[in-house]
Amino acid sequence: MQTAARKEMETLELFHMNKGSGETSYAMNSSVQNTIISCAEALRKKAIVQILCTSWPEKMGIADMGCSSGPNALRVISEIVDGVYATTRLLERPPPELVVHLNDLFANDFNNVFASLPSFYRKQRQEKGTGFGSCFVSADICFDRLLLLLGCKVPGGLEDGSGRALNKGKIYISKSSPECVLDAYSQQFKNDFSSFIACRSHEMVTGGRMVLSFMGRTTIDPTSDHSCYQWELLARSLMSMVSQGLLEEEKVDCFDAPYYAPCMEEVKKVIEMEGSFIVEEHDAYEIEPDGGMELQSDSRGERVSRTARAVLESMLESHFGPHIMDELFRRFGQHVEEHLSNNDTKSINLVVSLVKL
Repeated sequence: MQTAARKEMETLELFHMNKGSGETSYAMNSSVQNTIISCAEALRKKAIVQILCTSWPEKMGIADMGCSSGPNALRVISEIVDGVYATTRLLERPPPELVVHLNDLFANDFNNVFASLPSFYRKQRQEKGTGFGSCFVSADICFDRLLLLLGCKVPGGLEDGSGRALNKGKIYISKSSPECVLDAYSQQFKNDFSSFIACRSHEMVTGGRMVLSFMGRTTIDPTSDHSCYQWELLARSLMSMVSQGLLEEEKVDCFDAPYYAPCMEEVKKVIEMEGSFIVEEHDAYEIEPDGGMELQSDSRGERVSRTARAVLESMLESHFGPHIMDELFRRFGQHVEEHLSNNDTKSINLVVSLVKL
């Protein structure tokens, strides 16, 4: 049996968005993420203004913790650079030297990201002319990007003393999960998020700003539909394949998603207890599960399925094998379509703006 540390490292090494520009690629299925980026835009702009109005750094460090690749890879950085230059013009001061760190996991397609840098620099020079100063961009491997994307690592305590799965037939929290499973995920999030905040504290100067954006929920109930339903439908798709002899049930029982969708109360409590930051502002946004792409000719279920596949396929493939991916996500799309036809379920994006003490 693999140790938790070994399984965690394998996840870090294997996990990535689907590469390329094909039908199931992240580049072609990232409209939901684009919407999520938009939710935090106002708080990012406000953070820039506050930094430049309260201090005037000669050099400003900027980090995107989870840049990924594809059309969204440089969007956040571009908006921040635009905000810095717009603010410096208003204040009639020279812009600071910008040092940009693009962070992601081992397997991210950094070649794709860097191939887009020439067009990024051309656009900046065209728009800002001689006012565009020094802007250095680097790529960094980020061990805790998985936390930002999925919420937490796989918790311990999901097996009994004999090694049998306690959350049989499920791959995440569900309404039928034992209380100990809910507690294990909640505690793992608290541990991981606190560690993440502490690490960022060591990297930031006093008065620095951090804007976090991640999937969450608006209720204290961790089994609420908007935080669990896609995982529930994915588990249902897997178990339907088990019932037809296409997959071993043990494979499903021993897979647990490294994911957690916290409520804002949990987020604020961890930040308060860790003590390095204060919460300046926060908000929650409803997100259409398919990114609101109503004009597409395919069904909502198919769009949601492709979006999920672009993010999760590398992780699921490493556990269940590549041979079931097409059928798994076909079934998942059907389950999603049926669910959304009877339920107006939205995803929830939490946005939190922090100030370093």
